[in-house]
Amino acid sequence: MTDSLQDLPIRETPAEVVAEESVPHAPTASPAPAAPTPLAPEPAKSNTRRRLLVLVTLVIVIAALIYAIWALFLVGPSQSTDDAYVGGDTIAITARDPGTVLGLYADDTQRVAAGQTLITLDPATADVDLAAAAAQLGRAVRGVRGDFSQVNSAQAELNQAQAELSRSRNDLARRQRAAGEGAVSGEEVAHAADSVKTATAAVALAQSKVAEANTQVQGTDIRSNPAVLAAIADYRRAAIRRSHMTVTTPVAGIVAQRRVQIGQQIAAGTPLMAVVPLDRVWIDANFRETQLADIRIGQPVTITTDTYGGKVVYHGKIAGLGAGSGNAFALLPPQNASGNWIKVVQRVPVRIALDPRELREHPLRIGLSVDARVDTANTSGPVLGGQSAQPYAPQASDVGGDAVDAQINAIIAANAGRAG
Repeated sequence: MTDSLQDLPIRETPAEVVAEESVPHAPTASPAPAAPTPLAPEPAKSNTRRRLLVLVTLVIVIAALIYAIWALFLVGPSQSTDDAYVGGDTIAITARDPGTVLGLYADDTQRVAAGQTLITLDPATADVDLAAAAAQLGRAVRGVRGDFSQVNSAQAELNQAQAELSRSRNDLARRQRAAGEGAVSGEEVAHAADSVKTATAAVALAQSKVAEANTQVQGTDIRSNPAVLAAIADYRRAAIRRSHMTVTTPVAGIVAQRRVQIGQQIAAGTPLMAVVPLDRVWIDANFRETQLADIRIGQPVTITTDTYGGKVVYHGKIAGLGAGSGNAFALLPPQNASGNWIKVVQRVPVRIALDPRELREHPLRIGLSVDARVDTANTSGPVLGGQSAQPYAPQASDVGGDAVDAQINAIIAANAGRAG
């Protein structure tokens, strides 16, 4: 009975049919592919990342320790600054006498040797002045010869006057004896006495002429006579001016700041160009005043430049410390006593001498930026610099030497004759 009931179809009630019809039927969709099953995080990858982080941290700590040991125990105390620049001399080439530029033999960036010709000026006027000075020297020599002749002439006149005086005195003596015997009248004796007086006056006049002639040449010869010496000085002056028509460089270096042009009329003192001796440059390092306590003259310095980088290291020594801070020598120094005041750490220039051999291998230019590190471990050196030698020896004049002396001697010999 039960089984037959189960086999009978079940009839739906009207309510169930209405409810089923009210529910919208969803479109039949194709079955979606099964999503991949998410993998669980791998513990091995997380451990590797953690180990790498620990390793990097350990390397940084070890590097910091090594640097601290190197800085404290191996390098020693030091002071460094990047406010440092290359300094050097700028030799000014100026015109000594006026003239017109005829030739230029050097230009910017070119290297010149000491004594090399840089500029030539028109020598026409200087040659005329030199010829006039030579003529004046010859005239002076001949004038001195005439003075010596005046001495001889005056001496001859004195000798003649003395002889006339001696003859007059002898005549007077004879007439006085003859007058005593009654052979000569008194008038003749009087005339003889007048002749002695006249001869005596002539001797005095001749002596004055001799003295006057001697004042021009006494104690001198032709070359050492004042008139000849003055003429020689004039000739040397003209020779100096003639030599200034050729402008040379006193030192070797690189030409910079050429201002002159061909055909330009220049006056005395006109700047023409500059020569920079790059083999004698130095470093001006501006250290803070808080860094100067242990800096001493003679301490070693290592220098690197922005030009060559760290691959080229220069080795120098402290040559001296500046006499004041940069503000003290500024065009408009600060007035801290007026208005509000703000403390600013001052800097003092420290000069560092460089090794000439290193400069020849890697030349530097004035004004380049450098980094300087001073080894201040040894503080036994002086704080103030001593008196040093002059950086450049005085340049001897290129005139007045053997060549000019030979010309002067030739002029004197040609006009002196056998006198002097």
